Amino acid sequence: MLGAYNGTILYIDLTTRNIEERKLDERVARMYIGGKGLGAYYLAKELPPKTDPLGPDNVFILAPGPLTGTIAPSSGRWAVVTKSPLTGIYLDSQVGGFFGAYLRHAGYDMVIIKGRASEPVYLYIEKGHADILDAGDLWGLGIFKTEKKLKEKHGKDVSVGAIGPAGEKMVRYATITFDFGRQAGRGGAGAVWGSKNLKAIVVKRSKPEIKYADPKGFESAVKEAIKKINSHPFIPIRKLYGTPVWVDRVSSAGLLPTRNFQNGSFEYVDNICAVTMRFRIVEKDMACYGCPVPCWKFSKVKEGRYSGTEVIGPEYETIALLGSNCGIKSIEAIAYGNMLCDDLGLDTISTGVVIAWAMECYEKGILRKEEVDDLELTFGNEEAWAEMIRKIAYREGIGDLLAEGVKRAAEKIGRGSEKFAPHVKGMEIPGYDPRGSFGMALAYATSDRGACHQRAWTVKMETYGMVGPRFSYENRARIVKEIQDERAVCFSLVLCDFMPLDPEDFVELLNKATGFDLTIEEYLKVGERIWNLARIFSIREADISRKDDYLPPRFYEEVLPSTGYSVNREEFERMLDEYYELRGWDKNGIPTREKLKELGLDEFLNFIS
Repeated sequence: MLGAYNGTILYIDLTTRNIEERKLDERVARMYIGGKGLGAYYLAKELPPKTDPLGPDNVFILAPGPLTGTIAPSSGRWAVVTKSPLTGIYLDSQVGGFFGAYLRHAGYDMVIIKGRASEPVYLYIEKGHADILDAGDLWGLGIFKTEKKLKEKHGKDVSVGAIGPAGEKMVRYATITFDFGRQAGRGGAGAVWGSKNLKAIVVKRSKPEIKYADPKGFESAVKEAIKKINSHPFIPIRKLYGTPVWVDRVSSAGLLPTRNFQNGSFEYVDNICAVTMRFRIVEKDMACYGCPVPCWKFSKVKEGRYSGTEVIGPEYETIALLGSNCGIKSIEAIAYGNMLCDDLGLDTISTGVVIAWAMECYEKGILRKEEVDDLELTFGNEEAWAEMIRKIAYREGIGDLLAEGVKRAAEKIGRGSEKFAPHVKGMEIPGYDPRGSFGMALAYATSDRGACHQRAWTVKMETYGMVGPRFSYENRARIVKEIQDERAVCFSLVLCDFMPLDPEDFVELLNKATGFDLTIEEYLKVGERIWNLARIFSIREADISRKDDYLPPRFYEEVLPSTGYSVNREEFERMLDEYYELRGWDKNGIPTREKLKELGLDEFLNFIS
């Protein structure tokens, strides 16, 4: 077998309770690497066409990569892959913490879960062994209590992933929380577990026994990578503040989501920025498995109305969407809301967007007070905001509608609310207003899982003038396409996207660990292959095409006050045409058969026929 791989996939059928091990196909591993890529391949192979994401036939994949759990820096990352109940298309979420490394050390390159248990269960995995166990006493509990009870039962040397009430109630953007504060956050992975009556997965820590193709060469490559990371000028700032370092910078640049994307700068930004957070609530710095950069911030509120709040975070996206986007002007309040979402099992991005949209509907009279359960649902009302988080998780009252996501909620409410419902393909837009970064407009529109900042983050290069004039559409299509391909293969290794490493570094680490002899061009071609596979999967499942690669009307029709710009439709269409041409897709956004054959995707040609 290849170096770094275990060579084993664990298959679990919750309906029949059958558990078996199968060999990993070396040819497939070479073509898709691991993580996102290998997960996308097996999802496409294993999932019956047009499957209900919340039905027993949906496939759920836990997918580390060949570098997960190794001595490589930031090797705690891994991926979950499934069909999204929020969007109905391809979904992968990248997760940090320790779970992925422990899974690799247990001897598995991947776990594929099918079926639905007749009663609540959890999985217990240790080296070379797995069990399906009763979870009746865990059902209904929050995630924190669930993890505590499972560690009391199985010992502290385990990693736990669990869903909360939101997952059990199949909220369409429910999360899975791993290691107390690391989430498979976007797109509703937690709802898939809930639909399968799967409450948790426990993986026992074991001694790493990963064998490398070139041990000395790999160790040397690791040392060089760590040296490069530690010498990067931004790393000390990342260690000190984590992702919240961008809050005031993005607000100053005029693209911080504020009051449901009605503005891009927040007048109370100093109350929720990284410096305020660091000195008011951060207790200690933490890191994922094998990471030299402790960017997690364990925070604790010691006084005031939110005293007793303990949470890993808040991260930038949470501060932006659950905070300024809802008009919440206290870092303590945001930390509390973050803790609620983590324990109940809700994606803070989607939750913040849905609540902010409802707040705007309420303030404009589209939703009456009796329609929002008699809450005074105005921007900045912390009591109503916190209560709405709880209502969504339990699907109570108006929360039942909002649990469906902003796209479905707006379609049901109507009354013009669709125009300012911020989503792409049903996934709520994250923390950068595209009217302040036209590259992000294209990145959101073409992302493989719906609106996402991780697939191609162009904000820094645009706002810092690194790619020409900031408010330009020129060259954005090429930049977005190239970043998407590079990130797709990086998320297949899997290594952290925060690491200041280049494709050359990744290729060296991968080749020395596995025995591959990939060039940089071949490595990036893997990313292009993965991106195209995700696209045609979504074409098969939901008829995705050009009609879906757009932003909501607000971003074209309303000027963002903080920048003075909107997204120009004509320029956007031209940019989209250029993007399709660069990808080898037709004018309708469908990959050509020639392109799929060029990428070695012949076995999936029927997905577009």
